[in-house]
Order: sequence, then C-alpha cells, then structure tokens
Amino acid sequence: MENKKQSIPYIWLAGLSMLGFLATDMYLPAFDIIRGDLATTESMIGLTLSIFLLGMAIGQLFYGRLTQSLGTKKSLIIGLSIFAISSLVASFSTSVEMLLVARFFQALGACSANVIWQAMVIQRYDAKTSQRIFATIMPLVALSPALAPLLGAAIEKFYGWSMIFVTLTIIGVGLAVRTVADKEPKQEKATSGKTITFRDVIKSKKFTGNMLIYAASSAIFFAWLTGSPFVMTQMGYSGADIGLSYVPQTIAFIVGGYGCRWALERFDGQQVLPWLLKLSTASVVTVFLVSWRMDVSSIIPMLIPFCFLAAANGAIYPIVVNNALIDFKEGSAVASGLLNFLQMLFCVAASAMVSSISYLGGISMGGIMLLQLVFLFIGAVMVFKAHQEEKMVLAEQ
Repeated sequence: MENKKQSIPYIWLAGLSMLGFLATDMYLPAFDIIRGDLATTESMIGLTLSIFLLGMAIGQLFYGRLTQSLGTKKSLIIGLSIFAISSLVASFSTSVEMLLVARFFQALGACSANVIWQAMVIQRYDAKTSQRIFATIMPLVALSPALAPLLGAAIEKFYGWSMIFVTLTIIGVGLAVRTVADKEPKQEKATSGKTITFRDVIKSKKFTGNMLIYAASSAIFFAWLTGSPFVMTQMGYSGADIGLSYVPQTIAFIVGGYGCRWALERFDGQQVLPWLLKLSTASVVTVFLVSWRMDVSSIIPMLIPFCFLAAANGAIYPIVVNNALIDFKEGSAVASGLLNFLQMLFCVAASAMVSSISYLGGISMGGIMLLQLVFLFIGAVMVFKAHQEEKMVLAEQ
C-alpha cells in the first residue's frame, strides 16, 4: 500500500500529542510566584488550570467539524496559531483576569493538536501501522506530566514565570511551521461530500465500546492521581515523597506502551486486549481490597498493583483508540474529538467524586476506581459483540 512507503514523522506527531500536557503542567511549579506577582488569591490561580481544562473539553468537539470544512492542515495551523498567540499574551499578563482569558484560548488552540494528530494517523496509515504509531507515541505522552513541571521549575528559577509561556509560544510556532511544510494527503483535504456527525459516530457499537474502555481506563488513572496525594498526606508522606510516587507508575505506563508495540507485531490487537482488561480489572480490585480491608500505613501495598494497572493502560490505549477511530477515515477528526471529549468527561467526573469524599481515605480512591469497572465491562462486551459481527460479515462475503 502507498502509506506503507511513507516515512512516519514521529517527532512532529509526538510534539502535537504532548502539547496539551505541556501547557497544562509546565507552569504548575510557578503557581505561588504568579499569585504574588498578579496580587491574587490561590483559588483564582487554581482557576487558571480549571478554565484550561474547560477550554480543552469544548475545543475537542469544535475541531472535528472544522476539519471537514477546511481540512486537517488548515485547521491545525489555525489551532496552533491560536495557541502560540494566547501563550504570548499569557506571558505579558498583568492581571489574573488577563491570564484567565489567555489560558482559555490557549486551551482552545492546544486541543487542535490533540484531536488532529490522531485523525491524521488514522487517515494516512493502514490499521496495523496506525496501531503501531499509537503504541510508539502514547507512552511518550506519559512523560509530559513528569517532565513538564521540572522544565517549568527550571525556567522559572532562571528566567521568571513569563518565560514559561514564551517557551510554549516557541513550541507552538515550531509545530505550526512544521505543519505548514507538511504535504497534506488528498484524503485530509476539505470534502464537499457527506459530513460525519457525532450521532453517526456514537451509533457505532465498535466506537462506543472502545470509547468506554478508553474513558473508564483513563478515569481509573485520574481517580488515583486525584486521590493518592490526599491518601499519602494522611499517611504522613511529604510533598517530595508524593512527587516521587509518580515515577514508578510513569515507567510502568511506558513499559506497557512499548510492550504493546512488541505484542502487536506478533498478535492481533483483539487477541491482546482481553488479557490487558483482565490485568486492569485484577489491579483495580487489589487496590480496592487493600484500601478497604487493610489498615495500611504505607502507600506501597496500593502502589504496586497500581503500577500493573498503569502498564495495562499503556498497552490498552493504543489498541482501543485505533479501534475506535479506524472505521471513520472520512471523519476521523470528528470521531477523535468526540472520543477525547468523552474521555475527559469521565476523568473530570471521577476526579470530582474522589475529591468530594477524600476524607474517607484510601477507600474513596479505591471505590471510585472500582466503579469504573462497570463501564469497562460494558465496553468490553460491546467490543466483543462488534468483533463477532464483523467476523460474521466477512464469513458471508
């Protein structure tokens, strides 16, 4: 096939995939410095993160439709331009209100990269190649939350917090320039044919099943990320200890992602997925049982099974994202936008639920993680049925 002869621009795609996470996390170490410089409150500075997440959620749905009118290249250039300009405005902020507006538009720009890079992979490559690309790039995304705050802290220390946003501006401009140089395939250009709607996408049993697995797996992860700092603080751990606890789970996620790539070279994704879901389920149940039945004074008994969960997620994501989008080559950005929007919705809901009952300790985190297994199971059943239906159709041909 022609797409097999194409070189794969991994660095560009990885940059696009990491952009939203860099913009989310790089400025976190400078929260207190920014609060002092802008003479505002902690809650208002915290709102700059919340409004960014809101912008990311809204924008996910917008760019899918835009690509059908303008094509992926023009849509991505528009999004990256909005991101770069907003980042520059944020660097010159003289009030928290100005920063809030800049952060909202920065998010609207950043999510163009998040949606469109997935759509481009689906449109440009066959199913096996696209699955391999996802398995290569998605583990790199896991590094962003770990490395971005360290980079932001170093920049703030030597150049001040404004330079963090200048750095994001430079990254946005660099990605936009690379996008301008990209040769857009015919299938990614604007089409005057039938447009794909969100309703068309959600009616697909295959999409909905894989979406539920993706969203529930992500929500389990976010429940841990939200709850573990509260739990570890109650156990007497320091902030530095809490930060270090993210290292093994990040490594596990990366190992899972690249392990998935190795497995996909030898087995079909549908053969691998059930085993990963079993590992994920066993890990969640173990975390819940430890938090419920054991009076633990150390995070280790919960962290060990969670690392197995992180490895499972690292392998699950490339498979289910590829499977969810592969039938929508004509409207992959619409499907990608809806997929990421619903994933974020699940994550925000899980995070909010854990936060609201965090006073219960580890059981709050373990309980919400366990709840997500219901959606994981429903998704798995839908994926299995869709796969069986596909096999029956092929057998009849």
